[in-house]
Order: sequence, then structure tokens, then C-alpha cells
Amino acid sequence: MTNTANRPAALHSYFAYRDAPAALRWLERAFGFETTLEFSDDNGGIMHSELRRGDAAIMVFSDDGDYDRPALRGETVGHGTYLSVGTAGEVDEVYATALDAGATSVWAPANTEWGNYRCRILDLEGFEWTFGTLRPGEISGE
Repeated sequence: MTNTANRPAALHSYFAYRDAPAALRWLERAFGFETTLEFSDDNGGIMHSELRRGDAAIMVFSDDGDYDRPALRGETVGHGTYLSVGTAGEVDEVYATALDAGATSVWAPANTEWGNYRCRILDLEGFEWTFGTLRPGEISGE
């Protein structure tokens, strides 16, 4: 994977996890993120952390507000995070690795009508992640 630690990301999503320290390790293992910054709080949680995967950057912190998790409606929660990866092989790899790490499959890897090879996964705390080959603005129709 290319080192992107010195390149700014254009979009930063943030996630409050009930067990943020465990979530960091899981996101590294299951999705291939790299933790680039981590500040612990006084209770053994995470006050602020930053993770990168390619050009994507996310922030993770401990859920001290007991936030609700979105409920599944049919097969999806209706919103989530999409990460573009380079190839169909990378989609297959992250899907298999995530399931091995305990993720739940929403959609197995498959092609769409608009040329996106993608999968959708729920992580251990119910956040929805999609990994695919589509890069917005580059619809291939293949």
C-alpha cells in the first residue's frame, strides 16, 4: 500500500465506538487501516484517533454518549462509508479478511450495472462499510 501519511484527505468520516481501542485494532486487521494518531483518555478509551487506508482518512473515538446504532431496514442501514479500492481482487480480499475478523456480510462482492465491483459489510459495532472499484465520476458501464 502506498504511504499517504503526508497527503491530506479530502473527506474525513468520524465514528464513536463503544470499545474504541478494540475498534482501532479491528479496523487495522479487518479493513487494512493504519492508525496514524492516537490519544487515550483518562478512562482507558480513545479521546481522538486518526486512521488511513490509501487516500481515505477516518477518525475514531470512544462513545461516551451511548449513541444509538442504525437499525437494519431490509438488508442495509441506509447509509455508511464507501471506500474506493484499486481492483476487484482488493474488494474480494477485504471482504474475506473482514468476515474472518467477525464482520457481517450485507452484500457479497458483485458487479453493478454502473460498473462497480463492490461488497458491503457491517463491522463489529454495526457501522456499514462498502468497498468497491468505482471512483466517482468514472462510471465504466462494464
